[in-house]
Amino acid sequence: MSGWLEGQVAFITGGADGIGRAVVERYIKEGAAGVVVLDRDAAGLKTLADAHPGRIATVAGDVRQYADHEAAVSLALKQFGRLDTVVGNAGVFDFRRPLRSYTGASMAQTMDELFAINLRGYLYAAMAGREALIASRGSIIFTASVASFNSGGGGILYTMGKHAVVGMIKQLALELAPDIRVNGVGPGGTLTGLSGTEALGQTERSINANPAQFDERMAAGVLLGFGQRPEDHTGLYVLLASALNSRAVTGEIFMSDGGTGARSV
Repeated sequence: MSGWLEGQVAFITGGADGIGRAVVERYIKEGAAGVVVLDRDAAGLKTLADAHPGRIATVAGDVRQYADHEAAVSLALKQFGRLDTVVGNAGVFDFRRPLRSYTGASMAQTMDELFAINLRGYLYAAMAGREALIASRGSIIFTASVASFNSGGGGILYTMGKHAVVGMIKQLALELAPDIRVNGVGPGGTLTGLSGTEALGQTERSINANPAQFDERMAAGVLLGFGQRPEDHTGLYVLLASALNSRAVTGEIFMSDGGTGARSV
């Protein structure tokens, strides 16, 4: 029995760990012929590629650099002959830092860094992949967040950025139609190695520092009563990458947040 993505090729940013890595693994299971992963974690990329010889190609780079996205798309075309899906996923977190904790200088530095990774990185992926996706009538999928629609999922900068992802998805869906579908997946709180910004000195801090505490807090705060794992979201990335199963879907964000949006208060 073939998978939903049989023979397709994807380019995923931030795929060496966390949700991105889970999506890579799921795409391979769903029959993808190849996945190109752009990430700055060279060791994580090697582990991933070694686990799937011949089916994963990697670019050790920075999503803030357009040339690295171009290199990833070129690699997909050279090694696998096509490109069907671009997943913009790489990101950093602000650990719910409030406005009052910034100075003018630290705000400027953190905003520049976080937006360059969480927003410009997505746009660069879309720009680099556009022509190849037009040729395949493919799709773009961005990782949104519970913070894309609600307060409290991050601090002021992370929440601003994730709200902006919604606008990016809707505008690109308009601009790239009818050739490319553009959608998003909005995870809730998920146990990953998502780290903070260099500007705030939080590159060594990550969400998964205390899994038990994370699970307890999330279980009390979401309707479905459990702390999410990266694998919990991957089915939606498969659905949105599959033209057979989501041919009429564009400009949408599918939430995977444990029911956060169903709360009245």
